[in-house]
Amino acid sequence: MSQPAPAQGGISRRLVVVMAVACGMAVANLYYAQPLLSRLGTEMHVSSGTAGLLVTLTQAGYAAGLMLLVPLGDLVERRRLVTTVLLGTALALAGTALAPNFAVLAAFGVAIGVSSVVAQILVPFAASLAADHERGRVVGMVMSGLLLGILLARTVSGVLGQAAGWRTVYWVAAALMVVLAAVLHHELPSRRERTTLTYAGLLRSTLALLRDEPLLRVRSFYGAIVFAIFSIFWTSVAFLLAGPPYGYGESVIGLFGLAGAAGVVVASVAGRLADRGMHRITTGVSLLILAVSFALIAAGRNHVVPLLAGIVVLDMGVQGVHITNQSLVYDIRPQARSRLNSVYLTLYFVGGALGSAASAAVYAAHGWLGVSLLGVAVTGVGLVAWALEPRLLCGGVRADPGGPASRDSDVSRPEPARNS
Repeated sequence: MSQPAPAQGGISRRLVVVMAVACGMAVANLYYAQPLLSRLGTEMHVSSGTAGLLVTLTQAGYAAGLMLLVPLGDLVERRRLVTTVLLGTALALAGTALAPNFAVLAAFGVAIGVSSVVAQILVPFAASLAADHERGRVVGMVMSGLLLGILLARTVSGVLGQAAGWRTVYWVAAALMVVLAAVLHHELPSRRERTTLTYAGLLRSTLALLRDEPLLRVRSFYGAIVFAIFSIFWTSVAFLLAGPPYGYGESVIGLFGLAGAAGVVVASVAGRLADRGMHRITTGVSLLILAVSFALIAAGRNHVVPLLAGIVVLDMGVQGVHITNQSLVYDIRPQARSRLNSVYLTLYFVGGALGSAASAAVYAAHGWLGVSLLGVAVTGVGLVAWALEPRLLCGGVRADPGGPASRDSDVSRPEPARNS
């Protein structure tokens, strides 16, 4: 089958769009359950607290997939890996639709989480296909698709679930994954990295990257910080909106997530700035934007307009740092991009988990003002790291993200893309 021709030695716009849509569709599987939890709990005869475990288990599966599946992108042929994992996702979604009780539902929820990491296989794949001058822009565009998937998943699931039942949501999602696997098998080039590593060696080398690469450590720390900030807000905002003076229901609360759509635009802009070497400025400005966002968020305790403005500004700052991080991380060792992505995102989600736990505790003790001050404090930690970044980078083995990958003894040049 013929593949779309790359433009100017890079990746074609059509393929970028296909991969962006694929990322959004894949990551959406993680969020379909959230607006359905009440109905799921009633039908499965479990409490709301138990029903909520479905989301936790799905996220735990995603973390496991980041550590165990994403590095395989540096070991096996990527098109086959992507399509195989997507078919596994389809089976997990179908199993969820057929689940007779909560225990089976939870088991398939873990499987959905593990296999949904295909989005994080595609992002470094796109970075590998892109030419050097366009890599940041390409990563930004693909990540924009992923962000839209996150934003729209809850809305689509809620509407479809109310109209046709929660099992229909998962049947439709399973069918979409089969279609997506077929499309990507046709569109993606056949590509794998040459390596002598075994799977166990691959996992060991993934940990070695964190030890050896100061830029990876610094950028992973930034990632953990910004996802912690993101989680600090989103963990507690539902409590705020459900209580006085707002008193909103679940459907209205869910719509607040759409205010984060500004992050889709910022993702592309941040990628272009990274291509121009403006990563340090972009990171510093984005962290300052996050500090400003919590001033607006604090004012949103009693007024919806500053709260909405704070959400927009918050997502702009988070995506500004996140996309800049990924643009730099993928250039540390070009033949190890999947492993680099695995390290970065695992620490990213660790930061999110810590931020979520802290937010819940602070809200219970100190209310919305406490949550806002917590966000400012964590942002301050990020700004201190930004001020110390030159010193942190100069003490490592290699700080130049554009430097040669000659030390990467476990890999050599990638095999060229092949048409099939």
